[in-house]
Amino acid sequence: MSLSEPMRARITTIIRESDVVLFMKGTRTMPQCGFSAAVVTILDEHLPEYQTVDVLSDPALRDGIKEFSSWPTIPQLYIRGEFIGGCDIVKELHATGELVKALGLAQGEAQAPPTLRVTAAALAAFSAAKESEADFVHIEIDPSYNYGLYFGPRQAGDVEAQAGGAVFLLDRASARRAEGLSIDFVEGPSGGGFKLESPNEPPKVKQLSSAALKALLDSGEAIELFDVRTEQERKIATIEGARHLDQAGQRYLETLAKDARIVFHCHHGGRSQAAAEHYLAKGYRNLYNLQGGIDAWSQDVDPSVPRY
Repeated sequence: MSLSEPMRARITTIIRESDVVLFMKGTRTMPQCGFSAAVVTILDEHLPEYQTVDVLSDPALRDGIKEFSSWPTIPQLYIRGEFIGGCDIVKELHATGELVKALGLAQGEAQAPPTLRVTAAALAAFSAAKESEADFVHIEIDPSYNYGLYFGPRQAGDVEAQAGGAVFLLDRASARRAEGLSIDFVEGPSGGGFKLESPNEPPKVKQLSSAALKALLDSGEAIELFDVRTEQERKIATIEGARHLDQAGQRYLETLAKDARIVFHCHHGGRSQAAAEHYLAKGYRNLYNLQGGIDAWSQDVDPSVPRY
């Protein structure tokens, strides 16, 4: 597909209008995919204002930006007219501190290594899994305090922390969140696994099965149910009582108490998880995501709701 000159001119104008432009699925307040939500979360850490462009509302623009940048996926970030990359590249630049430079922000002081607490069981498990002396345990903690552990060589910008005689490497953003982190290795019904807990961890989005949601609705307990899908999807199938998280729905949600019980749902659970995490960052503390979305509701609770 060749890019038409009118579309090229339109995209060029959008990019020139703002220093930071993110072409994404959905909006800053309501991302419609996990990758777009991840980049929004990173940019929100650094910038009070930036421009987002919803490609889902304009299929021609969605195809056009891919041709313009020669990049096949969304989201896409531009800074002062320069194409930076997609989600993985933004996350890497954020981890190394290079994104701060690209945004033209002042660099902070060198990140101090966090204090970690590692049990003997975890140290033994790390030792058994290590295949090379050049490999180190890397710890990743994203803004929602989802944890990652992997073995790998040192990388530029790594922050080194030591505990129990072992070396752990973290990117700068993870190191800021890791103070007081405890790492254990525990046995469970399906085998052993690492357990990471942080005293800094904020409330998390809780997962809710369709059967549990049905029980809550039947009980008459106070609950607010929001549907983050598009209007077109809602015309196909809806859960009775679910309020559309459009602009009016967002305004209503923002009038609710921060401890109100709020459940989000979408088609299969991905978009609603991103929406729930967005409001979690805004200080709402009692948030749920419907596991499997309306599709699970149709299969497990109400077969009269069409599947699509």
